[in-house]
Formats: sequence, structure tokens, C-alpha cells
Amino acid sequence: MHELSLRIVVLEPPSGVAWAVQSGRNELIEPRERSAARMTFDVTVRIGPARAGGQPVFLGPVTQGPPTDRFVYVTSGKRAGQFDSCWDRRAKVSLKGITPQLLAAVQQRPGSRLEARIAGTAADGGPACATVPLLDGGWRVVAPAGGSP
Repeated sequence: MHELSLRIVVLEPPSGVAWAVQSGRNELIEPRERSAARMTFDVTVRIGPARAGGQPVFLGPVTQGPPTDRFVYVTSGKRAGQFDSCWDRRAKVSLKGITPQLLAAVQQRPGSRLEARIAGTAADGGPACATVPLLDGGWRVVAPAGGSP
């Protein structure tokens, strides 16, 4: 497996705020699905040679950070292209919890992907920002047809 499909689900995002995944320095990936209750982003990363201990290294334009601590930025407000917004935030969704065992499980289920869920609203009522905790136990394998088990 050289590419890995990821789904990031933002739950209960604040209304009226634009969201996107940052790709490279300036490109934005719009949500695949959007409702008042959730927003879904589908992205693909490449899997590079494993580090010592077998931990995978993730590559590609949506990956950010050093090779030992990769993450995906989910941006909101101004950073997501909504220039009249009062919000200008990025949430870091860590890829650290993607283990060789999860990669093997995805490989055994053709068409599946890994999914992580985050809370969309921060304690101040605005969009989630900084390093966000992954909900529901972190990254998990999901089937291709509805995206959630």
C-alpha cells in the first residue's frame, strides 16, 4: 500500500463558519459533505518508508509537520477562505495514532479508509483550534459505502 485514504469528520461545527483542509501552503480542500451536525473531508496521503520501530511516515500536500509528528490542518474562517469571518483558526489532526496494525487492517478491507472524528466547537464557542483530541478512540477503519460503521 502506497496511498492511504483518510476521512476527517468535524462534529457540531459552529454555524456560519467556512471550513477546509489545508493542502500545501495555500490550497484548500472543501468538505465532501456538510450539514449542521457534521462536516466530512476525504483526503489521501502517501506512505513513505517506516521509521525506526515500524512507525509509518506520511507524505503529500495535506501532511504538515516534521516526519516524526505529522498532522493535517483543518482550517476555519479566514484560513478557510471566508475573509469576512472574525475567525482565523487551524485545528491540528494528528496522524500519530495511525499504527502499522491499522494500515494492515485497511489493506485487508479493499475500499476502506481510516476515519478520525473531532469536535468542531472549541470551549470559547468558536471553531476548534490547536491540537484537537480525536474522539471515539482515535483513528478507525471504516467501510467505503457510508463512511461510518
